[in-house]
Amino acid sequence: MKTTRKEHDFLGELEIPDHLYYGIQTFRAVENFNITGIPISKEPLFIKALGYVKKAAAMANKDCGALDAKIVEAICYGSDQVIAGKYDQEFVSDLIQGGAGTSVNMNANEVIANIGLEYLGHKKGEYQFLHPNNHVNCSQSTNDAYPSAFRIALYLKMDHFIKTVENLEKAFAAKGEEFKEVLKMGRTQLQDAVPMTLGQEFHSYATTIGEDVLRLKDAQSLVLDINMGATAIGTKVNAPEGYPEICVNYLAKEVGIPLTLSPDLIEATVDTGAYVQIMGTMKRTAVKISKICNDLRLLSSGPRTGFNEINLPARQPGSSIMPGKVNPVIPEVVNQTCFYVIGQDLTVTMAAEAGQLQLNVMEPVIAFAMFTSLDYLSNAIQTLIDKCIVGITANEQHCYNMVMNSIGIVTQLNPILGYEESASIAGEALKTGKSVHQIAVTERKLITQDKWDEIYSLDNLINPKFITS
Repeated sequence: MKTTRKEHDFLGELEIPDHLYYGIQTFRAVENFNITGIPISKEPLFIKALGYVKKAAAMANKDCGALDAKIVEAICYGSDQVIAGKYDQEFVSDLIQGGAGTSVNMNANEVIANIGLEYLGHKKGEYQFLHPNNHVNCSQSTNDAYPSAFRIALYLKMDHFIKTVENLEKAFAAKGEEFKEVLKMGRTQLQDAVPMTLGQEFHSYATTIGEDVLRLKDAQSLVLDINMGATAIGTKVNAPEGYPEICVNYLAKEVGIPLTLSPDLIEATVDTGAYVQIMGTMKRTAVKISKICNDLRLLSSGPRTGFNEINLPARQPGSSIMPGKVNPVIPEVVNQTCFYVIGQDLTVTMAAEAGQLQLNVMEPVIAFAMFTSLDYLSNAIQTLIDKCIVGITANEQHCYNMVMNSIGIVTQLNPILGYEESASIAGEALKTGKSVHQIAVTERKLITQDKWDEIYSLDNLINPKFITS
């Protein structure tokens, strides 16, 4: 038979199953916020960050004389257990919730308090010995504990995301090297332009993704500035003298990242500009990746009636009715993930804008939008690398034939024949279906075959040189 313990808050009493480490306030949150179905247990880095915050606060409170050493020892023990991930299942608050994250903060306070109580030889719920609010939450408010933990988790989560984006850059660079001598037609507005190499095309993908790696690292540094010690609205109410600085120093050492205390705690408590900047940078990355996926789908289109310049790895049959059809399912799924991230940028923007006066109560949806975006896009990028990019092959001869049959190669005749004559050749080729070579060399005899061979040698097309008559 399962036993319960009776807990109370100022709204009344509830029977809490005794095996649970969370308490009455978390229990109410579970009843109130059935929104996403995604509890914070699905974000272990967030839970770890909450553990770091509570441990640093306890140690700072000890230094400031606000907590007894034995109480601090129990809180640090409970925090270490949470940091180690041993109680993730006890973090059950929905990621999206009202209350500016109070339920998440109390979830951590209650779990750590009950772990600490057992460490001290007491039963769960015997809060007279170790209290979630009086002790675990000492010198804190949700106003500073929640955003500080969120920023730490976001920083750590971005580490993994940035490494994944760097892997994407490397994958494109490797294909750029592999395809460096594959001649193909470059296009503008989906029309033939001038020859280039497939290697140049893939190398450009690597370069553009590399730019975003730098921007993401810049944006990531914005969350190192935290308001821990601000307590309610940034006034430092109920915090002992010197506590904010001591707490942030402990926190930086525990986490191992260069956290700093915000110089204006009132401003830092309400400002969510860092999230807008980071999410905007993530949107930029998603837009670029989606554009590249559009290119991959187009370049592989066909195989007989499309561009057919590259082959994407065949991953599954593409139709329930059309035999032999294979779809570009990996770029397609990445496109869709990018659309999600782009949409979450608007969510973060509106949530940041909706903050009123001295606190932005919308941070939970910001956390949800950013955590899920980082996870989903990381997964999509790794899928793109593993199941698509590394297996791309080039249809080299087909690409070369399209170049030599293109009207676009007439551009190379401009320095010799001039724009007007070259345009005339292009117009006739379009009308008659004849090749540029046939008109310029065989029929009009405007250049010799030797000069043609010099202009349109593979070496010159891959590394263009200015050639005149």
